[in-house]
Parts: sequence; C-alpha cells; structure tokens
Amino acid sequence: MSGQPAGLGSVLVVGTGLIGTSVALALRGHGVTVMIADQDPGAVRLARELGAGEEWAPGGARVDLAVIAVPPQFVAQWLLDLQKTEAARFYTDVASVKALPIAQAAQLGCDMTTYVAGHPLAGRERSGPAAARADVFLGRSWAYCPGPETSGGAVAAVLSLIDLCGGNAVQVDPVVHDEAVALVSHAPHVAASAMAARLAGASETALGLAGPGVRDVTRVAGGDPGMWTAILSGNARPVAEILEAVADDLSTVAAALRAVSVDGAAIGRVTDLLTRGNAGQSRIPGKHGGPPRAYAVVQVLVGDRPGELARLFQVAKDAGVNIEDVRLEHTPGLPLGAADLYVQPEAAEVLAEALRAHGWHVP
Repeated sequence: MSGQPAGLGSVLVVGTGLIGTSVALALRGHGVTVMIADQDPGAVRLARELGAGEEWAPGGARVDLAVIAVPPQFVAQWLLDLQKTEAARFYTDVASVKALPIAQAAQLGCDMTTYVAGHPLAGRERSGPAAARADVFLGRSWAYCPGPETSGGAVAAVLSLIDLCGGNAVQVDPVVHDEAVALVSHAPHVAASAMAARLAGASETALGLAGPGVRDVTRVAGGDPGMWTAILSGNARPVAEILEAVADDLSTVAAALRAVSVDGAAIGRVTDLLTRGNAGQSRIPGKHGGPPRAYAVVQVLVGDRPGELARLFQVAKDAGVNIEDVRLEHTPGLPLGAADLYVQPEAAEVLAEALRAHGWHVP
C-alpha cells in the first residue's frame, strides 16, 4: 500500500440513522468538523438538533473522509456518486455486510484505492437519530477490509476514524467477515424474531408469566424490520446455511420430545443439544473481549423509585466491589424488582453483607 496518512479535520456522514449519527456525535466530541446528509430531511434536522453536525451541501468543500452509513445495497452507488464530485479524499462505509458493497463498487468502476469497507459491531435495539449515542462504539470491535489496491492514506484515515470513535480496529477478509456476522449477529436476530413471533398470538396468561428468559431470548427482535431485511438480503447465503443448521437441531429436538413418552432414550437427543449449547455459550468472550469468566450473582430487591440503583451502586463502591454486569427483573403489579449483580466470586459475600448492613433485602 502507498500514500500518506491522513488526519481527520473534516468528515461527511451520509445517512443519519443510529450508526451514522453516533459516528457524527463521537467525532464532534473530538472537535472534528462534521457534515451530515440524508434523503430524509426530517432525519437531518433531528441529527442537527442533537449536535451531530451541519447539513452538507453538494459541491461544497472537500472533506477528509466520507462515511457512508446506508444499507448495504446502496453503499456502492453512494460511493460512486460521491467520488464523481470528489466530495472526500477517502471513503468508508459502516454497513454490516462487506462482500456485497465491495463487489458492487468494483463493478460500478469506483476508485477502490480511496475506499475501505468497514463495519462497527455496535448498535442498539432502537433505530434512528434519536437513538444515537457518542459512546456506542467504545471498546467495540470495528472491522475494516482493505483490498490489495487500497492506499495507505485511506487505511490511515479509517484507522483514525475508529480510534476517535473509541472502537477496536480488526482487519478482516470481507468474505470471512460476512460468514462471522451471519453466525454471531444476523442468524441470531432471525432466531430471536422467530421466537418473538410466537408471542404475537399468546394469551394474556402466558404474557403475564413472562420472565427474564423470554426477554433475553427476544430482546433483539425489536429491531427495525426494514433495516434488517436489507441486512439479511445482503448476506443471504451464510445466514441461510446457519438457519438451516439451527432448524435441523430444532427439528431433532421436537421429534425427540414427541417420542419421549414411548421411547425413553429419545430424551438423550434433547440433552445433547442442551450440552452443546452450554459448550457454545461458554466460548462467548467475556468482559473487554477476554476469556469468559464465571461470575457470582448477588440478588437484591430494588424499589421502583428514583435513585435506587444509584444508592445500590454506591454501597458496592464503598465496599470496594466492582459490579461486572447487572440484570433487572421487574415484578408485575408491584413497585419493586430484583437486581442481579454479577461480581467476582470472592466479592459476593462482601457485597451481600454490605448491602444487608445498609438495609437492602438480599435473599
């Protein structure tokens, strides 16, 4: 690769959804001049009100980097149009599919020396500029996929972008990237949606009994269907292969459960899937991307009142205990809930005693 590294004094963000607006907010926090553009004037107006930047006027001053934050199928055309007007020195995108936009950009005749495909592995269940946060990328992996013809200046600009947003840069082949996100992001979203779809016709009795298990399994199903349709169609084959494998497992378990009353050995096939599930879940990286850790859980009852969590965390701070994670479960019909505090095993009893001493109910 060749070319000089580029500092980022000015950036154009095309697409003011959750990710695009979050990129703009993060850059603005570092004093970068940010221009924003979107086909929806209302989205641009809201992003501006949130402090994401000023509206871009085509034909204006050339920026250092253009960040294309649109669905995968539209990245290449935007890249071509921006390059024709020399809108930026370098270009990247943040779509969650990489092989498709790269191939389409090459087919359209885009200048591939100035383009680095990228994907920050961050997001929320909500969408749109109102859901944007400057800190959404902190500590999160950010894939980037330079090609053999990519200039060093383009790579340096994208690495500077990732650094300013607080992400962890991970260079990866685009095909490998798409297969990986199919497994850890795209197929899980479809699986969660399939389970959540069963709830659409559920009885009030069933919904009244819903606990943290079903909420955990279906959490991501609240994403925007239109956005996810575009993502899935752009990574169709890898996602389909994983879903077929999952469907095979589910069919095997369903058949075993139907047979269990006449074939006692059938339950072994259910145990096999649950065991493999334990093994797979244990491989998910732990805090800060390190190896998974087994935490102890201290459960405490929390009133549904302002400031309760702040008081809870203050007790932990005073006791010198770091809370690694927290899960909340609300109690239907009552103004209280349970907070599960995940801590290092050796700190569990210290925290429990400190909470009890301050009047908290620890079962």
